[in-house]
Parts: sequence; C-alpha cells; structure tokens
Amino acid sequence: MKQKTNPFPYSDDNKRYHTWNYYLKHRFHKKVFKVALNADFSCPNRDGKCGVGGCTFCSSLGSGDMAGNAKEDCMQQFEKGIEIMRRKWPNGEAMAYFQAYTNTYAPLSVLKQTFEPFVQREDIKAIAIATRADCLEDDVIDYLQSCTAHKEIWIELGLQTIHNETAMAVNRGHTYECFLDTIQRLARTDLKICVHLMNSLPHETSEMMIESAKAIGQLPIHAVKIHMLHLLKNTRMGNDYLKQPFAMMSREEYIHTVVEQLMVLPKEIVIQRLTGDGVLSDLIAPMWTVRKVTILNDIDKEMARRNVWQGCALESEITR
Repeated sequence: MKQKTNPFPYSDDNKRYHTWNYYLKHRFHKKVFKVALNADFSCPNRDGKCGVGGCTFCSSLGSGDMAGNAKEDCMQQFEKGIEIMRRKWPNGEAMAYFQAYTNTYAPLSVLKQTFEPFVQREDIKAIAIATRADCLEDDVIDYLQSCTAHKEIWIELGLQTIHNETAMAVNRGHTYECFLDTIQRLARTDLKICVHLMNSLPHETSEMMIESAKAIGQLPIHAVKIHMLHLLKNTRMGNDYLKQPFAMMSREEYIHTVVEQLMVLPKEIVIQRLTGDGVLSDLIAPMWTVRKVTILNDIDKEMARRNVWQGCALESEITR
C-alpha cells in the first residue's frame, strides 16, 4: 500500500519516482523481467564507419557484459536466461532484451531474421533493443513499427550526454543533433523510447548532468536510464585512469545529482534504472557502485528527507 506521506502519484510504495517495476506491473498486471541477449552485432564506432575502438568507456563486450553467450543462438540464450530468472520469479513473464553492442547495425534482412522469432513468440511480453541514434534508418524504423502490432517494442538509445564536447572526448561517434533527429522520427511511431544517461563523464559538472536530464525530459520519450560511469579494465578510459587518475563523483555527489535529475524529469517518464552493474572482476573505479541496493535506498531517503519527487521542480516552475 502506498504510504500516505508519499506525494508522488505513480507509486505503490515509498518510491518518489516512476519506477520500471511500477510501469510493468500496471502495464502487464504481473512481474515482467528482462532476459539480456547478445546477437553478435558490431558497432559503427568500432568497425571504422564513424570511428574505431568504440566509446572510450565501453568494454570489449559492447556494454553487454551481463548478456548471453554470442556463440549461442539468441533463442538458446533466451531459454537459458528465462530458466535462471524464473528461479527468482516462478510466475514472472519475460521481455527479450537485445543488449550487447548496436542491435540495429545490420542489413534489414538480418534484423528481421534476428527479431522475428521473438516478435512471433506469444509468451514474450515485450522486446527491448539497445542501439544508437545513428543506426536507425527509416526502413528499420518502419519494420520495428510493424512489430508493434504484435509486441510492445522498446528502443534504447545510448545518448549519455547532451554535450557534444563531452561526446567527442569519449569518442561517441555522433552528435546530439543526430540524436534529436532520430527522436523526432521515432516519435511518429508507436515505438517506446528509452534514453541512457551517464553521470561523471570526464570534465562534466553536476550542473551539466542535470542539464542533460532536463533537456531529454522535454523530448517525446517514455523512459530514462541513469547510471554512474564505471571504469573497467581493458578500456581506453580505464587504461588512461590507471596511468593518471582523474576526479570522479563520490557516492554522496552521485546521489545528490540523481535526485536533482529526477526533479527535472516529468513524472510520466519511466525511470528504468538509477544505477548500473559493473563486472566486479573488471571494475577499476568507483568501488562504491557495487553496493547497488544501498545506493537506491539512499536516493529514496534523500528524496524523503528533502520532501521532493520526480518532476517537482517542473511543477514549481509552472506555479511561478
């Protein structure tokens, strides 16, 4: 039962932001979990189309460290993943999550062959596809739109920051303007849009991170993922850090910034994530990120202490 002291409308508990669990529960009326997959795609920022080496923070697995084994067929990965997840949630339903690398970076015929078995499978509630703004041509968007007749389809765009100077420094490979163009084309469809933001990128201030959150909150999107930069072994940024360490956000600074970001995001936007997971054996810094549950708990406590909630800063702007 929602606590009477919680002023946030999209909540069944003490959360003062629009959680992913809340959305899924009210959308599908049961527990829905993601099964992460690796379809063995590449990335235009790795093969030379727009860059080489990938983003400087990205691991060799293309941010799919928790995904399946690319040597296995995607449906095999899915079956193994769903078996593991149902040990925790026996009555839960699955969402297929194409996580590793850029999952629309292939000819349309290959994309259809990859996605179609999941689109047609009745027991899969939804599909999430992680990709980049520069890898969504109109024909791909048209195909994915056609899939929405059968499934809820989420497109996850790894933006990280609205600031082009930061994106260039981390070898992102496309501009904020490219991202905005793709958002406008996706907005004409029934596809759900989730945008990734990364806090503590080199040389960004907390104010810049909050500005990124406020800017994307004004766009026609449906969800946001926020997480802290992880410095990982065998990445360019990780190697640079080992040679010459640079300042990163403290746990307290991160919690403060996330709360401020939530305050400038409209309450209707779903918050799919507020912290991430780094493979512990590969994590260089910051080590405080491994205590994920305590970070989430302290975000809740800070919002309650300040009596703030998602979107409250926008509400105060309206009443001025």
